Amino acid sequence: MTKRKTAILLHKSLRGSRLAQVALIVLLWLAGEAVSRSTGIPVPGSVLGLFGLLYLLLTGTIHLSTMRRGAYFLLADMLLFFIPAVLAVLDHSEFLGLVGLKVLAVIVAGTLVVMCVTALAVDVGYRLMLRLENRHAVS
Repeated sequence: MTKRKTAILLHKSLRGSRLAQVALIVLLWLAGEAVSRSTGIPVPGSVLGLFGLLYLLLTGTIHLSTMRRGAYFLLADMLLFFIPAVLAVLDHSEFLGLVGLKVLAVIVAGTLVVMCVTALAVDVGYRLMLRLENRHAVS
C-alpha cells in the first residue's frame, strides 16, 4: 500500500471514532516510552510521543481535524489527570501547614522572577530590533 492510501485509510478510520483517536494518542505515548527506555535518552516518553504525533501531523499522514474530537475529550477530563497529585499532598499533611506555605512562597517567587526576566529579555530584544531597523533605514 502506498503512503497516500495508508493516510486515507487511517484518516477514515480515525475520523469518526473518538475512542480510536484517544487510543492513537496513547499508542504514540507508549511508543515514545519504549523508545526513551530502550535508547536511554533523557527525554520523557510522553514528549517523544508528542513529537511522533507532530511528525504525523506535519507530513499530512493525519489531519488536525481527524484528531480534534479525541484531543477535546482528553482536555475536557484534564482534572482527572491531577487527582494523583492532590492525593499525594493529602498523604503528606505537612504540606498543609507552614512547610506548604514555604513551598508556595518559593513557587510564587520563582514564577515572578521568571516572568520579570522574560519581560526584560523581550524588552531588550525589541529595543535592539528597533535600533537595527533605524540603522538600516538611515543607510
